[in-house]
Amino acid sequence: MLPPEVFGVYLALGTSKQSRGQAIFIEVDANFKSDYFPLEDIGWRCRPHVNGEPKRSVYLSIYRVLEHIPLSALKNLFLVTEAGHVLELHKTDFLPDEQRQLHLYQELCPVTPLVASLFNPVEFCRYVTNRQFPVSVPKLFFMEMALNGWAIDPLLAPAENLQYANMEHLRACLAGLVQHPEKPAKTVNRTMQREIAYDLVKNGFFIGDQETLFYYPFPARQELESGHYAWWQSALGVASRIQK
Repeated sequence: MLPPEVFGVYLALGTSKQSRGQAIFIEVDANFKSDYFPLEDIGWRCRPHVNGEPKRSVYLSIYRVLEHIPLSALKNLFLVTEAGHVLELHKTDFLPDEQRQLHLYQELCPVTPLVASLFNPVEFCRYVTNRQFPVSVPKLFFMEMALNGWAIDPLLAPAENLQYANMEHLRACLAGLVQHPEKPAKTVNRTMQREIAYDLVKNGFFIGDQETLFYYPFPARQELESGHYAWWQSALGVASRIQK
């Protein structure tokens, strides 16, 4: 019953404001129909409390959710800082131009490894969702992380403000891709850390399968500072803590 901005505050802060945490969510088309989810119960379960307050949340499913939602039913993406500031990213099928270089992807759903790859986002999504491989997923939600000069030369380029955990391991993974291009992807970390350093997002978020890939562009730093200052400062607070 809550609009996205209010729902984001609820996810990050809860009702008691005793615990805080980042949140990422995607709005789904209200007209979406499904035999997998109990959507017929929404009207009954999402009704105001006896005091008139709106119902804040109701779980419909927590397992194999992404694979059962058509990509066409997904709307905009919302990034919430631990302080409850909400940034809306708009969905587009216009993808960023990519030169041939190294990439670093943080997978977000349904699995969460950090992966270095020779593939651009389209190629990477099709690679991970290829059901002919022994290990694959039906759909993938992921973001691309910044590598700066390491995207071209991980051995000689300076780190240029990159602040990842275990930097030498990341450099070795990237160098391995250059030296052995027959293996186009290497797992850097098997699971993601609890919080995202948004200042290390390269260009945005992606969600797709074998046929389709949608892109949620992440604003440039100048736009964040001028148009989303409160959100950006809140996000940087988490980034500085992660990098210590």
